Amino acid sequence: MIEDWKSILKESITRPEQILDKFNVDINPIKSVVEKYPMFISRYYFDLIEEVEDPIWKQCIPSPLELQDPYGYEDPLNEEEDSPVPGLVHRYPDRVLMCISNSCATYCRFCTRKRKVGKPLISFSKDLYLAQINYVRENTSIRDVLLSGGDPFMLPDDTIELLLKKLRVIPHVEILRIGSRIPCTLPQRVTPRLCKILKKYHPLYVNVHFEHPNEITEESERACGLLADAGIPLGNQSVLLRGVNDNPETMKNLFQKLLKIRVKPYYLFQMDLVKGTYHFRTRVEVGMKILEALIGWTSGLAIPRFVIDAPGGGGKIPLQPDYILSIDDEKVILRNYEGKIYVYPQIPAEEKEERIPLKIQQKVVKWRAI
Repeated sequence: MIEDWKSILKESITRPEQILDKFNVDINPIKSVVEKYPMFISRYYFDLIEEVEDPIWKQCIPSPLELQDPYGYEDPLNEEEDSPVPGLVHRYPDRVLMCISNSCATYCRFCTRKRKVGKPLISFSKDLYLAQINYVRENTSIRDVLLSGGDPFMLPDDTIELLLKKLRVIPHVEILRIGSRIPCTLPQRVTPRLCKILKKYHPLYVNVHFEHPNEITEESERACGLLADAGIPLGNQSVLLRGVNDNPETMKNLFQKLLKIRVKPYYLFQMDLVKGTYHFRTRVEVGMKILEALIGWTSGLAIPRFVIDAPGGGGKIPLQPDYILSIDDEKVILRNYEGKIYVYPQIPAEEKEERIPLKIQQKVVKWRAI
């Protein structure tokens, strides 16, 4: 029998002293961090930790390095400036993000909204939800609404249904999306009743949040399976984290495991410039090399888009290894995943009705990085 998710939450790790039940560590440095950046770890996720400083530990146990960040910003993506209604971010022309929850099953130490974690700046209420929904209703350019937080799946089923129902009846809203880490950190929350509710409001998409292969368990597979069986397309958003997943082997393993549980790798994020997270940041080249080690060597389904969410609210900017070596009016010179070079002929700038067959000349050369 699946354990009740609310019972699991009641056993969550919220004080450094609770870490000592499983690990013999000095908790005094952790206490100092918790005073500024609170700690909350679901018992389920805490039990995934195998040893001190392993990839799960680093994601959820406070580190003294969080207090030694010389570069970060409280709101690096400038969400507050793009918020016409409290909790709603309108940055892109045809879509908005609605923060609808202050709660998470686990406080990720690398959270983009670290400024709000454990110390909510907004008190969510039915009136606030209605104000957000009214904004969507009045702006007919909005066709895509993403529910975020916090974690939307921390809300009661009835509240989730209320929001989806009111958004679905807005004529110009074409798709609804939910961003949640619950399938990773508290998969027991994904119940048949919740999925029955979600199924009523298609087209509905859910983006989950797995960072490491060790997070994919029988429980998380069951949760994702319930969502997928309800007809919900699942995508995964990962963050490139130093010491957690910043190598090709780990990422390849993660992405292939995700596909096996019917989750499409969607985004790989370069770490945002969040205050208190500098120790997680890698150089951008690390992410590029990971992509190069994956493209061509595994299914295209397993390749996410590597993006930087531009500081200051510039939005997501995709990054790609350079496979175009040159391009002109006559040809494009390309490098493939093995480093071999190929020539692709261009069509004439002004194409005539009778096309002259172009002879494709293939030249294979071993490519060397400069």
